Parts: sequence; C-alpha cells; structure tokens
Amino acid sequence: MCPASVQVSVIVVSYNTRELTLECLRSVYERTRDVTFEVFVVDNASADGSAEAIAAEFPQVHLIANHENRGFAAANNQALRLARGRYFLLLNPDTLVLDNAIGKMVAYMGAHPDVGCAGCQVLIDEHTVQQTCFRFPRVSYHLLRATGLPALFPHSALLNPDRYGGWHRDGERDVDVVSGMFLLVRREAVEQVGLMDEDYFVYAEEADWCFRFWKHGWRCRFTPSAQIIHRDGGSHSTKQISARMFVQQQKSLLIFHRKNRGWWSWAATKVLFMLSMLPRYVIFCARSAVTRDSRAAQRARCARAALAFHLCGRPLTP
Repeated sequence: MCPASVQVSVIVVSYNTRELTLECLRSVYERTRDVTFEVFVVDNASADGSAEAIAAEFPQVHLIANHENRGFAAANNQALRLARGRYFLLLNPDTLVLDNAIGKMVAYMGAHPDVGCAGCQVLIDEHTVQQTCFRFPRVSYHLLRATGLPALFPHSALLNPDRYGGWHRDGERDVDVVSGMFLLVRREAVEQVGLMDEDYFVYAEEADWCFRFWKHGWRCRFTPSAQIIHRDGGSHSTKQISARMFVQQQKSLLIFHRKNRGWWSWAATKVLFMLSMLPRYVIFCARSAVTRDSRAAQRARCARAALAFHLCGRPLTP
C-alpha cells in the first residue's frame, strides 16, 4: 500500500451497475466536505459500458477496468494496494452518500483511535432503516435460521441474535461485523491484519476481515451519526443470477467456518445446509406447481442449485 497522503480513499467495486455507479459517484463528489479524498472504481468486466461511462464523466477517478470478474474481495484489494488514504472506505455502487457522511465518519474515526473499522446508518428510504451489521457466523445461528422463525419474528432478540434483533440501529455500539456496503477502515488496522481474503468471491469477506480486526484488538463500531441510502439489489446483479449468488453465500460461509471456526464447525454447517435445502426444494416446487408463483419457482431453483453444490461438488463459476 502507498503511504498515506490523503485522508480517505473511497473504493467502489462495480459490476453491470453503470447508472447506479454514476449516481453514487456524483453523491460522493457533491456531498463530501471537510476531508481530502480520492476515489477508486474497480470495474469487474461489466458488459454495460460502465468503465467507459465512468471514465467520461469522472476523469479524476482512478479507474481499474478488469477483463474478468474477479469478485468483491480481490477487486477491493486491487485498489487498496494503490490507495493513499489514512482511511479506506469500501462503498457499494448502489448507495448514495447523504449530508457529508464521509466527512462525519472520518471525524468519528479520528476521535476513536481504538476503532479499526466503522459503519454508519443505512436507509432504504426516508422512513426505513436497514438492519445492517451482524454477528460472526455460528452453527447455532444457521440452525435457527433453518427453522424459519427469525423471518416470522424479525424484531425478536431471542430469535435473531445474529442480526442483533430488537436493535433499531439508532444508537452507537460495538458490533462483530460492519456491513460491507459502507465500511470505513483505518490504514493501521489493515497494515496489521492484511488485505481481504480473496478466497471469498462475494459474501462473508467483511465478516472474515472484521474477525481478524477483533483478534488483533481493534474495535468494530456502528454509529448513526452519518447516513447513506442503499438502493438494495443492484450491487451484484442478484436479480439476474440469484441462484448462483444463493449458492455463493453458502460457499462463502463454509469458507469462514473452515478458516475461523475449525473443521467440525465447517462439517456441521455443511450438513445443516444440505438437510435444510431438501425440504425447501420440495416445498417451493409444490407451491410453484400449484400457484404458478414465479418467486416460489426461483426459490426452488436456488435450493436445487445449493443441493447440487453440496452433494455433487459441482463447481460454481463466477
């Protein structure tokens, strides 16, 4: 990594999100004050003209145009190796920065030198706060989610311990994992623990990074003192490839367990995923056949893809 010469390096990884990325960059430049900053965009081989549009409208951006989709962790690492900031901000392309959120968060980090990474309040709309931040993955959390009860009682602290159920993201607190859509990281913390683990193509990479920060004594912190808008669903084209992303999420969680929890945790998680996917596939296939519900059909495809991955080891191409 380059020596620090600006206060914050903003890093956006894009993949077929041209208009979302352009609007995100406009918000960064229009609504960031009181700090010196640079912006990197790493485009993961988009087919929608993202790289060309970004270069045309924002010639000051450090643009890295990959010839293949390298995934979220690897793409961020490309920019992190070149970034000059005292802080690094990982920012999703489907976000909008509000009211100097970046400047406020840099000031917050300056006032809390023991915080290695921090996240701000994320809005879905002017009335709805997104439930960002979560606990490190555990087998017990996966087992609870497999029952379906957390979805039925989303605000229950008892049934949603992994999502901090009952906490409305309206106050500051330490958290296990700061969500990667807005993740502000201190340079010294990265220099101590290293870059993101590129074994993760997408999902769980921020959990792994935060796990390493905590192990080295850095706090991970949430504060509602700054806000962004997250226009959910655009970052990885999940609507188009949701079955692949569903499998990738389970694959990434297995990597986390194997690396950070041990082989027994990995094996228990894999068995749990397999056992939970079979009834899910049967139920959603039946519902789709009876109601012709396209959402049920898509959920059945997701479950089938996961079963194929767990049972047959079918490789998942990015």
